[in-house]
Amino acid sequence: MAYLYDLFSNLYFLGTVAVCIPLLLCYRMYPVIIYAVRSKNLMDEPGDRSMHTSKTPTLGGVGLFIAFSLSIAVLGLMVGLSQPDLIKLLALLTATIMLMFLGVKDDLFGLAPKKKFMVQVVASLMVIIMADLRIISFEGIFGLEDLPYYISVVFTLFVFLLIINAYNLIDGLDGLAGSVALLSSLSFGTFFFINERYLFVLISFVLIGALLGFLRYNLSPYRKIFMGDSGSMFIGFLLAFQAVGFLSYNSIIDNPVTNMKAPIMAMAILSYPLLDTLRVFAIRISQKRSPFSADRNHIHHRLIDLGITHKQATLFVVVMNSLIIQLAFLIRDLYINVQLYIIIVLIPLVYVSPWLLVRKQGKLKLIKPKPIKWSNIRSRINNFLG
Repeated sequence: MAYLYDLFSNLYFLGTVAVCIPLLLCYRMYPVIIYAVRSKNLMDEPGDRSMHTSKTPTLGGVGLFIAFSLSIAVLGLMVGLSQPDLIKLLALLTATIMLMFLGVKDDLFGLAPKKKFMVQVVASLMVIIMADLRIISFEGIFGLEDLPYYISVVFTLFVFLLIINAYNLIDGLDGLAGSVALLSSLSFGTFFFINERYLFVLISFVLIGALLGFLRYNLSPYRKIFMGDSGSMFIGFLLAFQAVGFLSYNSIIDNPVTNMKAPIMAMAILSYPLLDTLRVFAIRISQKRSPFSADRNHIHHRLIDLGITHKQATLFVVVMNSLIIQLAFLIRDLYINVQLYIIIVLIPLVYVSPWLLVRKQGKLKLIKPKPIKWSNIRSRINNFLG
Protein backbone atom coordinates (compact mmCIF):
# COMPACT_ATOMS: atom_id res chain seq x y z
CA MET A 1 0.00 0.00 0.00
CA ALA A 2 2.85 2.36 0.74
CA TYR A 3 3.99 1.98 -2.87
CA LEU A 4 0.48 2.88 -4.12
CA TYR A 5 0.32 5.97 -1.93
CA ASP A 6 3.70 7.07 -3.28
CA LEU A 7 2.53 6.41 -6.83
CA PHE A 8 -0.65 8.44 -6.43
CA SER A 9 1.26 11.29 -4.82
CA ASN A 10 2.77 11.92 -8.26
CA LEU A 11 0.50 14.58 -9.77
CA TYR A 12 1.22 13.55 -13.37
CA PHE A 13 0.17 9.97 -12.65
CA LEU A 14 -2.79 11.12 -10.57
CA GLY A 15 -4.01 13.50 -13.28
CA THR A 16 -3.77 10.80 -15.97
CA VAL A 17 -5.63 8.23 -13.89
CA ALA A 18 -8.22 10.82 -12.83
CA VAL A 19 -9.11 11.44 -16.49
CA CYS A 20 -8.98 7.81 -17.66
CA ILE A 21 -11.14 6.14 -14.99
CA PRO A 22 -14.33 8.23 -15.47
CA LEU A 23 -13.77 8.24 -19.24
CA LEU A 24 -13.78 4.42 -19.32
CA LEU A 25 -16.76 4.28 -16.97
CA CYS A 26 -18.72 6.58 -19.29
CA TYR A 27 -17.91 4.45 -22.31
CA ARG A 28 -19.32 1.42 -20.51
CA MET A 29 -22.34 3.12 -18.91
CA TYR A 30 -23.79 5.37 -21.57
CA PRO A 31 -24.83 2.64 -24.04
CA VAL A 32 -26.70 0.99 -21.15
CA ILE A 33 -28.28 4.28 -20.04
CA ILE A 34 -29.33 5.15 -23.61
CA TYR A 35 -30.88 1.71 -24.07
CA ALA A 36 -32.74 1.93 -20.75
CA VAL A 37 -34.01 5.45 -21.46
CA ARG A 38 -35.24 4.44 -24.93
CA SER A 39 -36.93 1.29 -23.67
CA LYS A 40 -38.76 3.23 -20.94
CA ASN A 41 -39.49 6.13 -23.34
CA LEU A 42 -37.86 8.68 -21.02
CA MET A 43 -37.16 10.93 -23.96
CA ASP A 44 -36.89 14.68 -24.42
CA GLU A 45 -39.77 15.80 -26.61
CA PRO A 46 -38.93 18.60 -29.09
CA GLY A 47 -40.81 21.83 -28.40
CA ASP A 48 -41.07 25.34 -29.79
CA ARG A 49 -37.67 26.34 -28.36
CA SER A 50 -35.94 23.01 -28.95
CA MET A 51 -32.88 22.88 -31.17
CA HIS A 52 -33.57 19.22 -32.04
CA THR A 53 -36.40 17.80 -34.14
CA SER A 54 -36.70 14.23 -32.83
CA LYS A 55 -37.09 12.50 -29.49
CA THR A 56 -33.74 12.25 -27.74
CA PRO A 57 -32.74 10.34 -24.58
CA THR A 58 -32.16 12.55 -21.57
CA LEU A 59 -30.71 11.75 -18.10
CA GLY A 60 -27.14 12.02 -19.37
CA GLY A 61 -26.37 13.69 -16.05
CA VAL A 62 -26.90 10.35 -14.29
CA GLY A 63 -23.92 8.89 -16.13
CA LEU A 64 -21.83 11.96 -15.37
CA PHE A 65 -22.69 11.74 -11.68
CA ILE A 66 -21.95 8.01 -11.39
CA ALA A 67 -18.64 8.27 -13.24
CA PHE A 68 -17.56 11.29 -11.20
CA SER A 69 -18.66 9.99 -7.80
CA LEU A 70 -17.14 6.52 -8.13
CA SER A 71 -13.86 7.90 -9.48
CA ILE A 72 -13.48 10.67 -6.91
CA ALA A 73 -14.32 8.34 -4.00
CA VAL A 74 -11.76 5.71 -5.00
CA LEU A 75 -9.00 8.16 -5.91
CA GLY A 76 -9.65 10.26 -2.81
CA LEU A 77 -8.84 7.23 -0.66
CA MET A 78 -5.72 6.40 -2.66
CA VAL A 79 -4.30 9.94 -2.43
CA GLY A 80 -4.53 10.12 1.34
CA LEU A 81 -6.22 13.49 1.68
CA SER A 82 -5.92 15.60 4.81
CA GLN A 83 -8.86 15.84 7.19
CA PRO A 84 -9.97 19.31 5.96
CA ASP A 85 -9.90 18.05 2.38
CA LEU A 86 -11.85 14.93 3.33
CA ILE A 87 -14.51 17.13 4.91
CA LYS A 88 -14.69 19.19 1.70
CA LEU A 89 -14.99 16.00 -0.35
CA LEU A 90 -17.75 14.60 1.86
CA ALA A 91 -19.67 17.88 1.76
CA LEU A 92 -19.25 18.02 -2.04
CA LEU A 93 -20.56 14.48 -2.58
CA THR A 94 -23.52 15.03 -0.24
CA ALA A 95 -24.47 18.27 -1.99
CA THR A 96 -24.17 16.76 -5.48
CA ILE A 97 -26.38 13.80 -4.47
CA MET A 98 -29.08 16.28 -3.46
CA LEU A 99 -28.77 18.16 -6.75
CA MET A 100 -28.76 14.92 -8.74
CA PHE A 101 -32.06 13.69 -7.28
CA LEU A 102 -33.53 17.15 -7.82
CA GLY A 103 -32.37 17.22 -11.44
CA VAL A 104 -33.64 13.72 -12.24
CA LYS A 105 -37.07 14.58 -10.83
CA ASP A 106 -37.09 17.77 -12.89
CA ASP A 107 -36.11 15.88 -16.06
CA LEU A 108 -38.82 13.25 -15.57
CA PHE A 109 -41.74 15.13 -14.04
CA GLY A 110 -40.86 18.82 -13.97
CA LEU A 111 -40.27 20.86 -10.84
CA ALA A 112 -41.27 24.32 -9.64
CA PRO A 113 -38.43 26.88 -9.87
CA LYS A 114 -38.83 27.77 -6.17
CA LYS A 115 -38.18 24.16 -5.10
CA LYS A 116 -35.11 23.93 -7.32
CA PHE A 117 -33.81 27.21 -5.94
CA MET A 118 -34.28 26.11 -2.31
CA VAL A 119 -32.40 22.84 -2.85
CA GLN A 120 -29.59 24.75 -4.58
CA VAL A 121 -29.37 27.06 -1.54
CA VAL A 122 -29.19 24.13 0.90
CA ALA A 123 -26.58 22.27 -1.18
CA SER A 124 -24.44 25.38 -1.53
CA LEU A 125 -24.61 26.27 2.17
CA MET A 126 -23.61 22.71 3.03
CA VAL A 127 -20.30 23.24 1.25
CA ILE A 128 -19.81 26.85 2.32
CA ILE A 129 -20.41 26.27 6.03
CA MET A 130 -19.47 22.62 6.62
CA ALA A 131 -16.35 22.71 4.46
CA ASP A 132 -15.66 26.42 5.13
CA LEU A 133 -15.14 27.01 1.41
CA ARG A 134 -15.66 30.75 1.03
CA ILE A 135 -14.56 33.77 -0.98
CA ILE A 136 -12.61 35.66 1.67
CA SER A 137 -11.28 38.64 -0.31
CA PHE A 138 -12.02 40.85 -3.31
CA GLU A 139 -8.24 41.29 -3.77
CA GLY A 140 -8.51 45.07 -4.16
CA ILE A 141 -11.43 45.42 -6.60
CA PHE A 142 -12.82 48.93 -5.98
CA GLY A 143 -10.57 49.07 -2.94
CA LEU A 144 -12.21 46.08 -1.20
CA GLU A 145 -9.99 43.49 0.47
CA ASP A 146 -10.91 40.93 3.18
CA LEU A 147 -14.61 40.25 3.79
CA PRO A 148 -16.32 39.79 7.18
CA TYR A 149 -17.46 36.20 7.79
CA TYR A 150 -21.20 36.68 7.25
CA ILE A 151 -20.72 38.85 4.17
CA SER A 152 -18.31 36.24 2.86
CA VAL A 153 -20.91 33.48 3.34
CA VAL A 154 -23.71 35.47 1.66
CA PHE A 155 -21.55 36.54 -1.28
CA THR A 156 -20.21 33.00 -1.79
CA LEU A 157 -23.78 31.68 -1.76
CA PHE A 158 -24.67 34.24 -4.44
CA VAL A 159 -21.72 33.08 -6.56
CA PHE A 160 -22.76 29.42 -6.25
CA LEU A 161 -26.35 30.15 -7.26
CA LEU A 162 -25.25 32.40 -10.13
CA ILE A 163 -22.88 29.85 -11.65
CA ILE A 164 -25.26 26.89 -11.20
CA ASN A 165 -28.13 28.65 -12.94
CA ALA A 166 -25.94 30.36 -15.56
CA TYR A 167 -24.56 27.01 -16.59
CA ASN A 168 -28.03 25.50 -16.67
CA LEU A 169 -29.15 28.23 -19.09
CA ILE A 170 -26.43 27.57 -21.69
CA ASP A 171 -27.39 23.91 -22.14
CA GLY A 172 -29.08 24.54 -25.46
CA LEU A 173 -26.87 23.12 -28.23
CA ASP A 174 -25.22 19.77 -28.90
CA GLY A 175 -21.89 19.77 -27.08
CA LEU A 176 -22.06 23.40 -25.92
CA ALA A 177 -22.53 22.94 -22.18
CA GLY A 178 -20.12 20.00 -22.02
CA SER A 179 -17.42 21.75 -24.06
CA VAL A 180 -17.61 25.01 -22.08
CA ALA A 181 -17.43 23.04 -18.82
CA LEU A 182 -14.47 21.07 -20.19
CA LEU A 183 -12.54 24.25 -20.92
CA SER A 184 -13.43 25.75 -17.52
CA SER A 185 -12.43 22.65 -15.58
CA LEU A 186 -9.18 22.37 -17.53
CA SER A 187 -8.36 26.02 -16.75
CA PHE A 188 -9.06 25.67 -13.04
CA GLY A 189 -7.33 22.28 -12.96
CA THR A 190 -4.14 23.72 -14.44
CA PHE A 191 -3.94 26.25 -11.62
CA PHE A 192 -4.58 23.59 -8.98
CA PHE A 193 -2.01 21.29 -10.60
CA ILE A 194 0.71 23.97 -10.50
CA ASN A 195 -0.04 24.67 -6.84
CA GLU A 196 -0.33 20.98 -5.88
CA ARG A 197 -3.87 21.20 -4.55
CA TYR A 198 -4.58 17.47 -4.62
CA LEU A 199 -8.31 17.53 -3.83
CA PHE A 200 -9.06 20.18 -6.43
CA VAL A 201 -6.81 18.48 -8.98
CA LEU A 202 -8.91 15.35 -8.48
CA ILE A 203 -12.19 17.23 -8.87
CA SER A 204 -11.05 19.08 -11.99
CA PHE A 205 -9.49 16.14 -13.82
CA VAL A 206 -12.16 13.58 -12.88
CA LEU A 207 -14.76 16.02 -14.24
CA ILE A 208 -12.70 16.39 -17.43
CA GLY A 209 -12.73 12.60 -17.93
CA ALA A 210 -16.46 12.36 -17.27
CA LEU A 211 -17.18 15.20 -19.70
CA LEU A 212 -15.07 13.64 -22.44
CA GLY A 213 -17.03 10.42 -22.05
CA PHE A 214 -20.34 12.28 -22.14
CA LEU A 215 -19.43 14.39 -25.19
CA ARG A 216 -18.67 11.21 -27.14
CA TYR A 217 -22.42 10.46 -27.04
CA ASN A 218 -23.80 13.98 -26.80
CA LEU A 219 -22.21 14.78 -30.19
CA SER A 220 -23.08 11.41 -31.76
CA PRO A 221 -25.65 11.53 -34.59
CA TYR A 222 -26.85 7.99 -33.81
CA ARG A 223 -26.55 7.38 -30.04
CA LYS A 224 -27.19 10.91 -28.79
CA ILE A 225 -28.07 11.71 -25.20
CA PHE A 226 -28.67 15.03 -23.42
CA MET A 227 -27.34 15.84 -19.97
CA GLY A 228 -30.66 17.32 -18.85
CA ASP A 229 -31.16 19.41 -15.72
CA SER A 230 -29.66 16.58 -13.68
CA GLY A 231 -26.38 17.06 -15.51
CA SER A 232 -26.35 20.83 -15.93
CA MET A 233 -27.00 21.55 -12.23
CA PHE A 234 -24.47 18.92 -11.17
CA ILE A 235 -21.74 20.29 -13.44
CA GLY A 236 -22.62 23.90 -12.63
CA PHE A 237 -22.20 23.12 -8.95
CA LEU A 238 -18.81 21.49 -9.55
CA LEU A 239 -17.64 24.52 -11.55
CA ALA A 240 -18.84 26.82 -8.77
CA PHE A 241 -16.94 24.67 -6.26
CA GLN A 242 -13.76 24.96 -8.33
CA ALA A 243 -14.23 28.71 -8.87
CA VAL A 244 -14.69 29.41 -5.15
CA GLY A 245 -11.73 27.16 -4.31
CA PHE A 246 -9.66 29.03 -6.88
CA LEU A 247 -10.68 32.42 -5.44
CA SER A 248 -10.21 31.48 -1.79
CA TYR A 249 -6.81 29.84 -2.30
CA ASN A 250 -5.32 32.40 -4.66
CA SER A 251 -6.02 35.20 -2.17
CA ILE A 252 -3.65 33.66 0.41
CA ILE A 253 -0.67 32.74 -1.81
CA ASP A 254 1.98 34.69 -3.67
CA ASN A 255 3.44 32.36 -6.27
CA PRO A 256 5.33 33.94 -9.21
CA VAL A 257 4.09 31.18 -11.53
CA THR A 258 0.42 31.89 -10.80
CA ASN A 259 0.64 35.51 -9.72
CA MET A 260 -2.72 36.65 -11.03
CA LYS A 261 -5.82 38.38 -9.77
CA ALA A 262 -8.18 35.46 -9.22
CA PRO A 263 -11.47 37.39 -9.59
CA ILE A 264 -10.47 38.55 -13.10
CA MET A 265 -9.31 35.11 -14.18
CA ALA A 266 -12.47 33.47 -12.79
CA MET A 267 -14.60 35.95 -14.73
CA ALA A 268 -12.65 35.12 -17.89
CA ILE A 269 -12.97 31.36 -17.39
CA LEU A 270 -16.73 31.59 -16.79
CA SER A 271 -17.27 34.49 -19.20
CA TYR A 272 -19.69 32.81 -21.59
CA PRO A 273 -22.33 31.53 -19.15
CA LEU A 274 -22.10 34.74 -17.09
CA LEU A 275 -22.45 37.06 -20.10
CA ASP A 276 -25.24 35.03 -21.67
CA THR A 277 -27.20 34.95 -18.39
CA LEU A 278 -26.84 38.68 -17.71
CA ARG A 279 -27.77 39.47 -21.30
CA VAL A 280 -30.96 37.37 -21.46
CA PHE A 281 -32.03 38.56 -17.99
CA ALA A 282 -31.61 42.19 -19.08
CA ILE A 283 -33.65 41.59 -22.25
CA ARG A 284 -36.46 39.84 -20.36
CA ILE A 285 -36.65 42.49 -17.66
CA SER A 286 -36.66 45.27 -20.29
CA GLN A 287 -39.62 43.47 -21.90
CA LYS A 288 -41.35 43.36 -18.49
CA ARG A 289 -41.14 39.57 -18.30
CA SER A 290 -39.83 37.28 -15.62
CA PRO A 291 -36.03 36.86 -15.96
CA PHE A 292 -36.61 33.10 -15.69
CA SER A 293 -39.12 32.93 -18.56
CA ALA A 294 -38.05 30.92 -21.59
CA ASP A 295 -37.16 32.43 -24.98
CA ARG A 296 -34.69 32.19 -27.86
CA ASN A 297 -32.53 35.18 -26.97
CA HIS A 298 -29.45 33.23 -25.92
CA ILE A 299 -26.22 33.87 -27.81
CA HIS A 300 -26.13 30.27 -29.06
CA HIS A 301 -29.64 30.66 -30.50
CA ARG A 302 -28.54 33.77 -32.39
CA LEU A 303 -25.47 31.96 -33.71
CA ILE A 304 -27.67 29.21 -35.13
CA ASP A 305 -29.91 31.88 -36.69
CA LEU A 306 -26.87 33.05 -38.67
CA GLY A 307 -26.93 29.73 -40.47
CA ILE A 308 -24.12 27.78 -38.81
CA THR A 309 -24.34 24.27 -37.35
CA HIS A 310 -24.45 23.24 -33.69
CA LYS A 311 -20.84 22.07 -33.77
CA GLN A 312 -19.64 25.27 -35.44
CA ALA A 313 -21.46 27.41 -32.88
CA THR A 314 -20.00 25.34 -30.04
CA LEU A 315 -16.51 25.58 -31.51
CA PHE A 316 -16.85 29.35 -31.87
CA VAL A 317 -17.89 29.80 -28.22
CA VAL A 318 -15.08 27.59 -26.92
CA VAL A 319 -12.42 29.33 -29.05
CA MET A 320 -13.62 32.79 -27.99
CA ASN A 321 -13.71 31.70 -24.34
CA SER A 322 -10.14 30.40 -24.56
CA LEU A 323 -9.00 33.70 -26.12
CA ILE A 324 -10.54 35.63 -23.23
CA ILE A 325 -8.74 33.38 -20.73
CA GLN A 326 -5.43 34.01 -22.51
CA LEU A 327 -6.10 37.75 -22.50
CA ALA A 328 -6.76 37.71 -18.75
CA PHE A 329 -3.45 35.91 -18.23
CA LEU A 330 -1.54 38.40 -20.40
CA ILE A 331 -2.84 41.45 -18.52
CA ARG A 332 -2.35 39.90 -15.05
CA ASP A 333 0.36 42.43 -14.08
CA LEU A 334 -1.91 45.46 -14.55
CA TYR A 335 -3.75 47.12 -11.69
CA ILE A 336 -6.78 44.96 -10.86
CA ASN A 337 -9.40 47.61 -11.63
CA VAL A 338 -7.78 48.23 -15.03
CA GLN A 339 -7.97 44.48 -15.68
CA LEU A 340 -11.64 44.54 -14.68
CA TYR A 341 -12.48 47.38 -17.10
CA ILE A 342 -10.64 45.65 -19.97
CA ILE A 343 -12.42 42.35 -19.36
CA ILE A 344 -15.86 43.95 -18.99
CA VAL A 345 -15.45 45.81 -22.30
CA LEU A 346 -13.86 43.01 -24.33
CA ILE A 347 -16.00 40.05 -23.25
CA PRO A 348 -19.19 41.29 -25.00
CA LEU A 349 -17.21 42.43 -28.05
CA VAL A 350 -15.55 39.04 -28.48
CA TYR A 351 -18.78 37.07 -28.32
CA VAL A 352 -20.63 39.54 -30.57
CA SER A 353 -17.89 39.42 -33.22
CA PRO A 354 -19.86 37.22 -35.69
CA TRP A 355 -22.45 39.96 -36.07
CA LEU A 356 -19.73 42.56 -36.59
CA LEU A 357 -18.24 40.38 -39.35
CA VAL A 358 -21.64 40.00 -40.96
CA ARG A 359 -22.08 43.75 -40.96
CA LYS A 360 -18.66 44.33 -42.50
CA GLN A 361 -18.47 41.50 -45.03
CA GLY A 362 -21.98 40.18 -45.47
CA LYS A 363 -20.90 36.68 -44.44
CA LEU A 364 -18.90 34.72 -41.92
CA LYS A 365 -15.58 33.26 -42.89
CA LEU A 366 -14.60 29.63 -42.16
CA ILE A 367 -18.29 28.58 -42.15
CA LYS A 368 -21.07 28.21 -44.67
CA PRO A 369 -23.88 30.53 -43.61
CA LYS A 370 -27.27 30.81 -45.17
CA PRO A 371 -27.66 33.79 -47.51
CA ILE A 372 -28.15 37.00 -45.54
CA LYS A 373 -29.88 39.99 -47.06
CA TRP A 374 -28.27 43.34 -46.36
CA SER A 375 -31.70 44.76 -45.52
CA ASN A 376 -31.98 42.35 -42.59
CA ILE A 377 -28.57 42.99 -41.04
CA ARG A 378 -29.60 46.03 -38.98
CA SER A 379 -32.65 44.20 -37.57
CA ARG A 380 -30.48 41.18 -36.69
CA ILE A 381 -28.07 43.34 -34.72
CA ASN A 382 -30.88 45.21 -32.98
CA ASN A 383 -32.56 41.93 -32.03
CA PHE A 384 -29.30 40.52 -30.67
CA LEU A 385 -28.66 43.60 -28.54
CA GLY A 386 -32.21 43.42 -27.28
